[in-house]
Amino acid sequence: MADDQRISHISLDEETIIWRNADVEQERRVAIFDLIEENCFKPVRSAARGASGPYRLSLSVHEGRLVMDIRSEDDELLETLLIGLARFRRPIREYFAICDSYYQAIRKATPTEIETIDMARRGIHDHAAELLLERLEGKVETDFATARRLFTLICVLHIKG
Repeated sequence: MADDQRISHISLDEETIIWRNADVEQERRVAIFDLIEENCFKPVRSAARGASGPYRLSLSVHEGRLVMDIRSEDDELLETLLIGLARFRRPIREYFAICDSYYQAIRKATPTEIETIDMARRGIHDHAAELLLERLEGKVETDFATARRLFTLICVLHIKG
């Protein structure tokens, strides 16, 4: 069933995350909530072997790579994907910088200034989602909105304090 080609549960390696402030914690909660509510996720190799979703996804970062453990609903490991993160370093750094500006602006800037910063933030986020779609090609069939939310979670995994 096409409806089953989705993520039903997502977890982040909490050991990877050293610190996060209230703004980042809110971004994480919203990204996970939105992702579970609506996503498209089909691990190509697992599906070819007959596996069907929904899937449980666990994300972590190990030695500069994104580790995606994909499991069945009954927690059987279906496959582990490793995605190199070198090409994401700059978008992650830019996203952190623009988010910091955005959070500061919310507290004291004019609506026009906030809108300008938010447009830049969305642009960086969109570019990173496109990059993630490229990196997942042939591994996971997904859509832009899902990739965008996954990029938010990849950023959360990179917070070092």
